[in-house]
Amino acid sequence: MSRNRSPLATLARCLLLLLGMSFVSVRAQQSPPTTPQTAPPDVLQIPTAPGAPSCIQPAPMVEISDYDGPFKKIVGTFARPLERKSVHPPHFLPGVQLCTLSAKDKFLLFVRSSIDPVAFLDAGFNAGLDQAQNNDPSYGQGAQGYGRRFRAEVAGQTSSRLFSEFAYPSLFHEDPRYYRKGNGAVPKRLLYALGHSVLAHRDDGSTMFNFSEWLGTASTVVLSNTYHPDNRRGFAPAAERVGYGVLQDAGFDVLREFWPEISRKFKFPFRGDHEPQGATPPPAS
Repeated sequence: MSRNRSPLATLARCLLLLLGMSFVSVRAQQSPPTTPQTAPPDVLQIPTAPGAPSCIQPAPMVEISDYDGPFKKIVGTFARPLERKSVHPPHFLPGVQLCTLSAKDKFLLFVRSSIDPVAFLDAGFNAGLDQAQNNDPSYGQGAQGYGRRFRAEVAGQTSSRLFSEFAYPSLFHEDPRYYRKGNGAVPKRLLYALGHSVLAHRDDGSTMFNFSEWLGTASTVVLSNTYHPDNRRGFAPAAERVGYGVLQDAGFDVLREFWPEISRKFKFPFRGDHEPQGATPPPAS
């Protein structure tokens, strides 16, 4: 998100999502134990060069066909964007790291996130809230005003993903995905998820400062002034919008961390407990 929203707007958005999920009733469908030969389209496959350290691919994303129930397409549509930037470390294979993403794969991650139908639904919902609250009054009202706000929302979301999922991760050799902790006490996992806004993973698996989060959010806020003429200018309003954007991303990281438990509670399919593709046992010491 590139703009600061009032608590009323944030509350309305959360209530809409909660109401939508409350009507979703699905039953998990067991995945076949055999490893498929070809991965789903959203699984980023990175070949390992000869002589490079062994690595494994994350568990494949859940396909729409894995959802059972009358609302399976709705559930799949909203769950896949959440899983796209989440990886589940292989606790059952100590000593083996997940395969890294090349610059091309980071670009594909940005493209898939940008053209996802949920991205346009989110932009349309936010544009409606902006119109109801008369944000950016120079856009006017009516269909023309809504169209301008919708285009501004799409531009803001796309630029945010460009900076945080491709540009800065490629520049700083940072992995834009969120690595689930997956086990341990709830408070520790909560702090771990919130800490992702400060610490991220390098392409080699080590930790680093999350440049993509802060620089990406700041770049998006600065760029948003070009298509939001009524934005308040100055350092303080920009810092406020950056802080709001970081907090919102931290909230999504918390949701990603506990999504396996949520999926089991509501019987949503989840493959994080299954063995990732291409698993290679660590070399014997």
